[in-house]
Amino acid sequence: MLAGDKAFLVDCGGAAVDQLVKAGIMPQRISDVLFTHHHYDHNGGFFDVFITSWRTHITAERVFEGRSVPMHVYGPETTKAIIGKMRESFEFDVKLRISYNLSDEAGSRIEYTERNEGVVYDKDGIRITAFEVDHRPVYPAVAYKFEYNGKTAVISGDTIPVASMEKHAAGADLLVHEAYNKPWLDALIARYPQHEKALSNPAKYHTTTLEAAGIAQRAGVRHLVLTHHIPAPEANPAAEQAYIAGMADIYAGPITVGRDLMAFVLK
Repeated sequence: MLAGDKAFLVDCGGAAVDQLVKAGIMPQRISDVLFTHHHYDHNGGFFDVFITSWRTHITAERVFEGRSVPMHVYGPETTKAIIGKMRESFEFDVKLRISYNLSDEAGSRIEYTERNEGVVYDKDGIRITAFEVDHRPVYPAVAYKFEYNGKTAVISGDTIPVASMEKHAAGADLLVHEAYNKPWLDALIARYPQHEKALSNPAKYHTTTLEAAGIAQRAGVRHLVLTHHIPAPEANPAAEQAYIAGMADIYAGPITVGRDLMAFVLK
């Protein structure tokens, strides 16, 4: 999420650094990471993000100075215990970078803001609010509302439908919401009954495409972007239209099947 001169990273699964570079955002710009919850696909890339943002990177054209301030980590109440253990696990690497590479010691530290509900960031016209969602048995889990320059974007994290989403996304310019296609998942369960338990689990703590459409419509969202696709549709128009079948009957606004490296500019 880019706002003003700031770059915020919401969750960081595997290959997060590679994707940042592909998007034209050097990792050294990242000093704020916001976690929605602590499944590995949302935090597994933290080691790479932490170290790479701290390193100075040199290309033939320029030098990208490494992060010289502590990493600011935001998340629900379990965040310090979980991410703190990750940080302890690479202390050997950190000490070498300080003593041998002369990396800035301040960049080796983490400052935590743990909050399930309420404002977590409010500077330079940028306001970020966390609010609880329901991804149980993963608890706690949060979503984030970003407000800047009169525009609002909400990122759901992983959740079943919750009233708080409609409340905080009311009138939002952009809602990025997770969703799974129930008919597709049901078809997979019928095809692979031996995997019924594993395949049926997403229905217990995720939101269907049609439910996401209902949330966006009731909240009056201007643009709905789907993420965390289950099962993931192929990256072609026909497959994506099949994935969102029925949503346009519920939600009148534009619907985008989110893909890596997409950019949305709120004007």
